[in-house]
Amino acid sequence: MEALRVAALFAVTAVAEIAGCYLPWLVIKQEKPAWLLIPAALSLALFAWLLTLHPTATGRTYAAYGGMYIAVALVWLHFVDGVALTRWDLAGAGIALMGMAIIAFQPAASA
Repeated sequence: MEALRVAALFAVTAVAEIAGCYLPWLVIKQEKPAWLLIPAALSLALFAWLLTLHPTATGRTYAAYGGMYIAVALVWLHFVDGVALTRWDLAGAGIALMGMAIIAFQPAASA
């Protein structure tokens, strides 16, 4: 159950970061309204706060988070940008998630 909670927290953290970066991209690249920068800033603040909720050392948290970020970014690519994922995308996400799991769920007594 703890593994599911940690993975879900990583996923929500990634969505907050991606949304916080995507909204300014829309403003700059697609000339969307500037008011989108307000929810972007709030999303990035949420992202930073969510990172503090992870139970391990910050460096280990960031390293493990990177694997989930890759997978969530590809889900975003598919559902938000409408780009079909390739088998290479899926393989890369799977490898990244395995790396995340190895780092995040290592035995507590490991040095």
